[in-house]
Amino acid sequence: MSRLQRLLALLAGLAGAATAIAAVAEGGGLLLAYGVVAAMSLLRFRMPQPLLVDAALMVGGVVVLFTVLPVMQPQPSSFWLGLTTSWLFSWLFVERLTEAMRKGLVSPRLAGPVIPLIFGLALLVAWELVTRGAGVPSVLLPPPSQIAARIGDSAPILWADFQQTFLKAVLAGYAMGCLSGFLVAILVDRSPFLKRGLLPIGNFVSALPVIGIAPIMVMWFGFDWQSKAAVVVAMTFFPMLVNTVAGLNAASAIERDLMRTYATGHWQSLVKLRLPAAAPFIFNALKINSTLALIGAIVAEFFGTPIVGMGFRISTEVGRLNIDLVWAEIAVAAVAGSAFYGVVALIERAVTFWHPSVRGGRA
Repeated sequence: MSRLQRLLALLAGLAGAATAIAAVAEGGGLLLAYGVVAAMSLLRFRMPQPLLVDAALMVGGVVVLFTVLPVMQPQPSSFWLGLTTSWLFSWLFVERLTEAMRKGLVSPRLAGPVIPLIFGLALLVAWELVTRGAGVPSVLLPPPSQIAARIGDSAPILWADFQQTFLKAVLAGYAMGCLSGFLVAILVDRSPFLKRGLLPIGNFVSALPVIGIAPIMVMWFGFDWQSKAAVVVAMTFFPMLVNTVAGLNAASAIERDLMRTYATGHWQSLVKLRLPAAAPFIFNALKINSTLALIGAIVAEFFGTPIVGMGFRISTEVGRLNIDLVWAEIAVAAVAGSAFYGVVALIERAVTFWHPSVRGGRA
């Protein structure tokens, strides 16, 4: 057991004991039972505990907290101590699972997705319990359950906004921006003059704020999705250009000399050596642009759009204090952006399987 695991086990046991003591004074039977069980881990915190024990204490704490949440109002100190105890056991479970994966006791393919899943669920559970337990007004921060209910009730609106922003503006602008940046990089690579002249301009344009570009694009291309796609093109073109040019220079001098000894021409060397060597740089730009594209399209909709779109919905519903719908749009955008990034990352693993980072990730 590592020092961190010993410390977490000690803190979790102490938090459980504090939960039990507070529950005795406040009359919380379930919290008292949970605190006593959690405090019993103090008796053997120096010994490795099975993963199932940590998981049971983590899940058991969540069940107890949700059970007493509607019963005890306002929430006593034992409730918050129990939340702290459950959170510590979830951290301890993740640490032990990571160590078991590192030692080969647990398959990374099976247990690898469990760690981010537990982390995400822990955040959602803490968010739900804190907002409901502390009585946070929904206009400030709605609980995840309210956001999920709003997603179900407003599914047609969210789907229409998703189509307008993501399927039209983001995908079109992403494809045009990345493809044009890649092609220009291929042409620029043959001209040292253009390379020295365009790259500083690319760095300058990449630093421009999207709120300065968006109103201009709306004036040029109108209020429909074309202006948002133009903003996405402006945001994705230069990252692709800069990364591709850098990647084309990644091949070593020995490799380039070897290609010249084979009497290869420029295009043969480009296709067989330099583009494969530039693939990690190109996919790095594609992954960066997958997030920039969605951000650019949503922000651009703040400056003029038809009565549909994620950015339009966020800006208008904030004014109406429909914060749960705003968070529903944010959740849809986050899921779409994460899925888009994940698809690009999967394609990268398939294309650059030879790269040491990918081989190391699969080992």
